[in-house]
Amino acid sequence: MLQTEFEFILPKGYLDGDGNLHRIGVMRLAKTVDEINPLRDPRVKSNPAYATVIILARVITKLGALEEINPAIVEGMFACDLNYLHKFYRQINELEDDLEEDVNNKREINQLEEQEDRDLVISQI
Repeated sequence: MLQTEFEFILPKGYLDGDGNLHRIGVMRLAKTVDEINPLRDPRVKSNPAYATVIILARVITKLGALEEINPAIVEGMFACDLNYLHKFYRQINELEDDLEEDVNNKREINQLEEQEDRDLVISQI
């Protein structure tokens, strides 16, 4: 079964207006609409970086005891938590740059093939 929700723990946590700290949350996988709809928002048109705030507010389904997650909540987060969530989002949605991973996989395959070639030569001796 496909896992669509992932639990996270914020490094610092969101401090609400009453002084309550919220660190444990749940993020769901993003859908195409989650990335397209924010592009229509006037806040994103004037500041494209704001798309991250809106997208995170859409995909975070739970954060501590908060009843609702909205862009104002994300705006109020500490920078390290925003950075953590952005990386977490990219990780669970498999948006990480795969170039380095592909290069490493090719190296590993080449090493295995070279080892197999050596083993074959040795077995023929």
